[in-house]
Amino acid sequence: MKYDVFLFDLDDTLMDFAETERHAFTNVFNSNGFPNGLVEYRDSYRAISSVLWNDLEQGRTSLAELKTERFQRLFLQHGLEIDAEVFGQTYLDNLGKEVHLFEGVTEMLSSLEGSRVAIVTNGFKDVQLARIAGSILKDTFEAIFTSEEAGFQKPQVEIFEYVFQQLKITDKSRVLMIGDSLSSDILGGNNFGIDTCWFNPHRKKNTSSARPTHEVHDWRAFNFGKQTVR
Repeated sequence: MKYDVFLFDLDDTLMDFAETERHAFTNVFNSNGFPNGLVEYRDSYRAISSVLWNDLEQGRTSLAELKTERFQRLFLQHGLEIDAEVFGQTYLDNLGKEVHLFEGVTEMLSSLEGSRVAIVTNGFKDVQLARIAGSILKDTFEAIFTSEEAGFQKPQVEIFEYVFQQLKITDKSRVLMIGDSLSSDILGGNNFGIDTCWFNPHRKKNTSSARPTHEVHDWRAFNFGKQTVR
């Protein structure tokens, strides 16, 4: 394997965000007196959140705006009288307590011993740092880079420029970006001119303009040290 620097996305690449979201969503709605919140509002929330995260990737909104706006729209849609700003922060606090690793992640990362390994995530800084600190991965990464810290988000080339500057990387050919999102991780790597690896556990068909160099479906059956990604 020709790579010695591995840049990982976090959510839905190393950690199961659907499970994280489910627990946090349930807890925050329970604390606000809505024990059926997960069943009643999750689908609406996901539709709203998906639009806003896409807006973030396209530079049309910021993380600070997204934090409150997604719940503002949800509560307006369902006629709920809840303070969206307070709710949004409480939701993030709950997210930070949830750690749900995909099976095989620890073994896969162990196979990279001797390589440089870092996180590059569009997620909220405090949430991502808390989740990593509370997990078995806490001492795994050389650095954790967030879009909130960098001032840019994947797929913008500026976040990769920031990461390369901070890590003092000069040879792009030695770097692999690994993530689940074609629109941020893979397209971002394409835009910046580095190789990419698409983590695609559900074997989705790629109908986008993003072109992953490699593709992996299951960390349990994969070891960077012993196998070559295809």
